[in-house]
Amino acid sequence: MGDTQETVVVSFHGVRGSTPCSCPTVQRYGGNTSCVSVETAEADPIVLDLGTGLRPWGHALAGQSSLTVNALVTHLHWDHIQGLPFFAPLLCPDTTLNIYGSAGPPESLAEAFDRFIAPPFFPIRTADLPATINFHDVSSSDFVLGLASVMARPVPHVGRTNGYRLDLHGFSVAYVPDHQEPVDDPTHVDDRVLELCDGADLLIHDGQLWPDELMMKQRWGHSTPDYALEVARQAGVETLVLFHHDPAHDDASVDEMVQRLGERGSEVGVSSVLAATEGTSLTFAAQSSRSTSGGI
Repeated sequence: MGDTQETVVVSFHGVRGSTPCSCPTVQRYGGNTSCVSVETAEADPIVLDLGTGLRPWGHALAGQSSLTVNALVTHLHWDHIQGLPFFAPLLCPDTTLNIYGSAGPPESLAEAFDRFIAPPFFPIRTADLPATINFHDVSSSDFVLGLASVMARPVPHVGRTNGYRLDLHGFSVAYVPDHQEPVDDPTHVDDRVLELCDGADLLIHDGQLWPDELMMKQRWGHSTPDYALEVARQAGVETLVLFHHDPAHDDASVDEMVQRLGERGSEVGVSSVLAATEGTSLTFAAQSSRSTSGGI
């Protein structure tokens, strides 16, 4: 890359898990569900999941001509796909949306979307939208999207679920928003998860449950912040971002999670522990001496 100054901007448009929520006590971190964009000046934007955070991001993109967006969908639970029909660029005929993910046999990704975005559950189908939408089934796959190398791997959750890793301009981000913590061994990390996260500059990871909540929801498919830190430690991650905040957790609860984890992060080699905040961005320089800017 020489001395070029390319940057990668990771923006959080939806950070909540399970269901969107709206009340005064969650406004600081935000109430929209999973949606994170990864953008550079030289390539088509990539979006991680299509939760309700897709709607405000779509408004920011509205008016761009001949827009192409590549979407990596982890799984088909409502909180990760509900924003699709509210994505404003899909009302433009010159927009192309390429969706990558896995529904699992015998159903294809396109068939799954056609089943749940359809009457009587929704007034229109994806085929009724003016834009072009292409579906690509991926699992345990490695492929290229523009300038980005993409790794998709199955991760433990409830139902068929992918995690993703993007490598772009020498920067790497791993995205594992829904991850079942092993109840009987909190130090075990699935080999496929470690492959996704290995040496990543940024890990966006499930941190939905307090430890006592995990005991009550052992098979709900989620992690504690402590387990997110364990994944980051074993993978040698530089920055950990807690994600998929529980709708029952107010801003003060998320603050407490970050404070507790931040005190331990530096002790185990994770230089920064943050909580994903809707409407904020992290900007990474392509060179080895990366810096970050923007609140989170």
